Amino acid sequence: MRIAPIEYESASAQVKALWDAHESAHIMTNMKRTLLHHPLSFQVMMEWYPLYEQVAKIEGVGELGADIFSYAISSENDCLICETFFRKILIDAGRNPDALDLSEKERLLTEYGRACVNQPVKVSDALYEKMRAHFSEQEMVLLTTFAGMMIATNLINHALAVDLDSRLIGYEKGRKTNG
Repeated sequence: MRIAPIEYESASAQVKALWDAHESAHIMTNMKRTLLHHPLSFQVMMEWYPLYEQVAKIEGVGELGADIFSYAISSENDCLICETFFRKILIDAGRNPDALDLSEKERLLTEYGRACVNQPVKVSDALYEKMRAHFSEQEMVLLTTFAGMMIATNLINHALAVDLDSRLIGYEKGRKTNG
């Protein structure tokens, strides 16, 4: 850890208000507590949630597809926190993240997510055309924006050396259960 996460008790009134509003719907994590050192940065990064909801609304994607997309990006980026977060979701849903049975759209989302990490300057035309066969222009903008937000989340965790949240311990890659 390079920056100690904010503690609620010593936070400013503004930070406490952001914390309370966020925690009413979501879990407060080490990354979010770190982001709270700069309230605008926290607010910008919390836009991940509305983007996620929009991705999940794409026909044939759903929450599972959005989770698989996020997992593929985070795994390819080797982000311990985000990869483990999505492994937990998949495992808790009864799925094996190391052997997922993917639909065509989920397979494409996985491939596109990985390409956004490894080839962000030029995702191949062939892959883009495969994606366009399944997703509208509006959906491609959304998926690419969401991928960028997921990559930014990975970057924050890497660059600031954010600690893995205790509730994720046991779900790390290489473990089959949380036991």
